[in-house]
Amino acid sequence: MGTSNHQTYYQTKNEKNVEKLRSLLKEFPRFSKDFFRGIEPTSSINTRIGYAYDLRTFFRFLITNNPTLADKKIADISLSVLNALEPVDIEEYLEYLKVYTYDGRQYSNDERGIHRKLASLRKFYLYYQKRDLITNNPTVVVDMPKLHDREIIRLDAEEVNELLDLVENAGNSLTGRKKSFYEKNKLRNIAIFTLFLGTGIRVSECVGLDMEDIDFRENRIRIMRKGGKEEYVYFGDEVCKALTNYIEISRANIKPLPGHEHALFYSIQRRRISVQAIENLVQEYASQITTFKHITPHKLRSTYGTSLYRETGDIYLVAEVLGHNDVNTTRKHYAALDDDKKRSAATAVTLRK
Repeated sequence: MGTSNHQTYYQTKNEKNVEKLRSLLKEFPRFSKDFFRGIEPTSSINTRIGYAYDLRTFFRFLITNNPTLADKKIADISLSVLNALEPVDIEEYLEYLKVYTYDGRQYSNDERGIHRKLASLRKFYLYYQKRDLITNNPTVVVDMPKLHDREIIRLDAEEVNELLDLVENAGNSLTGRKKSFYEKNKLRNIAIFTLFLGTGIRVSECVGLDMEDIDFRENRIRIMRKGGKEEYVYFGDEVCKALTNYIEISRANIKPLPGHEHALFYSIQRRRISVQAIENLVQEYASQITTFKHITPHKLRSTYGTSLYRETGDIYLVAEVLGHNDVNTTRKHYAALDDDKKRSAATAVTLRK
């Protein structure tokens, strides 16, 4: 990504994540480090951090609920403790996950959070079971929680028009510092929203874009997909115009802070814009268009995927453009969309003739 003579966003982020994982593992039992070393060749650093957070929650549960571990630390947990657990202990853990308090803070998990944490625990147990370090695996006896399909939230065509109009014209109703702030970021914001709605890229992919990743000759951007796969995503004239206006008029007048010179999108502090900043930006504008739907950058991605599927009817194209590894994921989300037929059902039955 980018040029070879500077450290990319992804390289910097990866280094920070490696340090984050090492920091997390400092409080873990010594034996658990073998698990993370063992899965490294087949998992991303983000996946391993996810496992670490899930397993830390499990270890905390053991410390607070297992009498044999009273006054002990997570690092004191041994494999013999894991080997002695029974299915009922795992079921108690799943119940605990719904709502629990740790260190004065309350946490909760929905069915997907509980499902993921049990999946993480199963993988953890299986690692030691396959190596004959434990003989008992209570996690495989406990059923995985049932996951209910979630309705895809996305903007309809009229809402997309309203959103883009708002981003372009919101300054008309503003005064003073708010208007000045809006005008300063207007072209950047138009480019970001148009890019999401015109390509369906992920927010992390948007944040990671460098100037060197934009190819106006071929109308494409180079992005880093999940798992570190590099791909090109093509864009149309609307995206091209929005990016060109931002780069030539707005970005050209920004003097970035050291280390952020290559970034495509900047925050007001002249740093590479963050995922959180873009999420806040989308929330700010989308909430003025619809209060019924909670719109995030991922929902804008769903909006693009829905539009592309409706226009082409090609589920494989949608999967490829969105970067889905499994077309079944795409089919599950988009092929079932048939709002027009659902809408027609409202007038299909006449109650009084």
